[in-house]
Amino acid sequence: MRFTSIASGSSGNCTYVGSDNTHILIDAGVSKKRIEEGLNGLDLTLGDLDAIFVTHEHVDHIAALHTILKKYDIPIYATAGTIQGIRVSDKKAEMTNSRFIPVSVDKEVSVGDMIINPMTISHDANEPCGYRVFCGDKKIGVATDLGCYTDYTVECLQDCDALLLEANHDIRMLQTGPYPYQLKRRILGDCGHLSNEKSGELLCKLLNDKMQGIFLGHLSKENNLPELAYETVRVEIDMNDNPYHASDFKLMVAKRSELSPVLTF
Repeated sequence: MRFTSIASGSSGNCTYVGSDNTHILIDAGVSKKRIEEGLNGLDLTLGDLDAIFVTHEHVDHIAALHTILKKYDIPIYATAGTIQGIRVSDKKAEMTNSRFIPVSVDKEVSVGDMIINPMTISHDANEPCGYRVFCGDKKIGVATDLGCYTDYTVECLQDCDALLLEANHDIRMLQTGPYPYQLKRRILGDCGHLSNEKSGELLCKLLNDKMQGIFLGHLSKENNLPELAYETVRVEIDMNDNPYHASDFKLMVAKRSELSPVLTF
């Protein structure tokens, strides 16, 4: 199994998960060209994809769907609410008759030799979700755009071999930054985005002996810094009352506009 981020940040997101036989993307929120370049770095092409799973309808998660669907017959999986949100926002209606396949949270979907299980997340979109991907005895979690987390979130992401987890903003940078007050309130709210501190706090509840790597993702360009996200989460882990240290795992910040290191299981 291979797991990496093709791009991650407030300007666009695309995650790759694959086995020897099955290849999927979670979100396609950067340009088709950028996604092709990322896949080429994995010795793959868009034609090798078996499916694209969409977390929600915001443009930084669906930007390339139009152009991909014009050329490739790839199934697009998303919740019914997300599918409706995409159709409403699609001014040219080019995707109305596309290859959408509805999924429901906590109901598994099989694609090739992988099982994908959506999970509910708290975000200001129609019916947003994160994803858990299983292949053999391996489990990968992808959870961004979390305004908050609950016991349900923790339960869903238990026992992962690897994670891509949101660390969107530094609270102080956001509070003192140039964003208008209402936008700051949205980001800080329960349907907004997870801060560095909250990301580290959640991660401490998810660390386990199987864990091999963690990507910190969906960083804000204006309200965060890769070094700050990494250090804040590292300190949360090392200061927490648990048996683990940040150095026990590959803790990485997913790159904004290029392929991140590849985790192989």
